[in-house]
Amino acid sequence: MSIDESVTAEPHGFTLKKRRRWPYLLIAAGVIIAATTYFVVDRRGGATSANETAGATLDVVYLDSNPAEKAIIDYIAAHVAPDYHIKVGAVGLGDSTQINQAISDGRYAGTIFQHRHWLQQVLDANPGFKEQAATGPFFHWVFGIWSDKYRTPQEIPDGATVSLLADPANNAQGIWYLAQAGLVTLRPGTDITALTTKDIVGNPKNLRFTLLDFGAQPRALADLDAIVGYAESFLAAGVSEDKLIFAPKSPDEFASVLTVGSEYVDTPNVQNLIKAFKDPRVQEFIATDPEVKQLALPGNPA
Repeated sequence: MSIDESVTAEPHGFTLKKRRRWPYLLIAAGVIIAATTYFVVDRRGGATSANETAGATLDVVYLDSNPAEKAIIDYIAAHVAPDYHIKVGAVGLGDSTQINQAISDGRYAGTIFQHRHWLQQVLDANPGFKEQAATGPFFHWVFGIWSDKYRTPQEIPDGATVSLLADPANNAQGIWYLAQAGLVTLRPGTDITALTTKDIVGNPKNLRFTLLDFGAQPRALADLDAIVGYAESFLAAGVSEDKLIFAPKSPDEFASVLTVGSEYVDTPNVQNLIKAFKDPRVQEFIATDPEVKQLALPGNPA
């Protein structure tokens, strides 16, 4: 998943208010202090990553806008991790590059906020990062077509304007959903993880596409005919679930995975962490918890 929320969408009849800067300055200062503390302790005390320290708490990062991700980690910490002789903590962060860097350098043990193709985008942009997927599809985010005007995809009219997410991986996922809804036809044999609008060979409703980022999509719902995006963005903005008009489970290629630092994957702590996340009880929790299943669907992490 991409989490840049910087788009201003004035062409669609709305604007984003400029946020006050002081909370972000305080947050930035806190991050700097935390990072400094981490490295000072390492120099003075010879401390190593929690990944390498017996009995240490293994912090797993979730996207701080997604309460389902936090609930899943908290469940593992309370009910599953003790059976694997580890302690697990949940840490919420909001910047994807910061998350991936912290996993790579061992400050945190892992994260579940991204699918493989978003991870690959980050690694391609940051060759120094050393991070890898450690499970199969851990869970599927609830994702689909949202509309404030129509109840089914078939009602979307000729010439309608539809928003896709701006980053390449989630843009591809959105195009796949439009094809599944019968709104467009794709070039046969195309890699679904690399889809672009150039791979659309049939567009019978003459849909027009606009790209928006996560934070802008819910605000644009009243101005556009349809939007293809994540439930977490819309529900967090107070959009009713009944505005989600088409939502089959996403392909495994776009499912969350547990990712860990490549330099730590073979440590006993991280190996036990991976086993805990693959425990069948976790999938049962995802499938049955009433709040989690609003945002996440079970996967197959084994």
